[in-house]
Amino acid sequence: MRMADRFGIVTAGASGMGRAGAIRFAAEGAAVAVVDLDEAKAKEVADTIKAAGGQAFALAGNLMEEDFARGLVHETHKRFGRLDFLWAHAGHPSVSRVEGLDLKEFDVAMNLNVRAALASAIEAIPLMRDGGGGSMLFTSSTSGVIGSPFSPLYSVAKWGVIGLARSLAKRYGPDNIRVNVVCPGTTDTPMLDTLVSRPDETETHGKDLNELKRIRSSGNPMGRAARPEEVANVALFLLSHEASYVNGASLLVDGGKTA
Repeated sequence: MRMADRFGIVTAGASGMGRAGAIRFAAEGAAVAVVDLDEAKAKEVADTIKAAGGQAFALAGNLMEEDFARGLVHETHKRFGRLDFLWAHAGHPSVSRVEGLDLKEFDVAMNLNVRAALASAIEAIPLMRDGGGGSMLFTSSTSGVIGSPFSPLYSVAKWGVIGLARSLAKRYGPDNIRVNVVCPGTTDTPMLDTLVSRPDETETHGKDLNELKRIRSSGNPMGRAARPEEVANVALFLLSHEASYVNGASLLVDGGKTA
């Protein structure tokens, strides 16, 4: 198994890519803390993993609360006895417009996409170092690589995620802690519904949700959105020992959109 005897965390693990990742990692032998704001859905994922013979527990809370973002790391370490990986996957789609922007929206975008990931990483690093090393994965986006007309706030936050990960990769590589980034393109998750339902989208393309999703999903050479499991497979590789010499990488999973 590719994650045998590995113990770790998936934030935003109750739905979409995070859910697919938590279940995939557990199927490969990992014990997983499923972290999410939605307690019922987090428990459902943990129960699914346990029903299949895996190890998991659910941990519910708001990652924009610093004490929770830090504390979840120590709770996981206490439950499992060690910490080998962290997938800081939680994110926020942000508003689309800049004109007339309330800068509180900027704070929300930076807090959930960057600050929460950093808070968990701060606590994970010494625990991983003491355990002989580990692997951290952050979720950015194609919007963190090429910029986005759909949501400049989301784009700037996701650029920040890549900068943070690359810097941590350089600093903590000597401690055998690898830090990488997965950059999904349009993916068929609940967040996609949120993205295409924003006023700029509906004013331009109408209010038919399925049509809005089709328009957004077809903007790459493969002509479709990614499935959550396709992103989870890449996350599995980057967190596993198979990627033992991959550090500071930002891996695009976008169907060729940025090509």
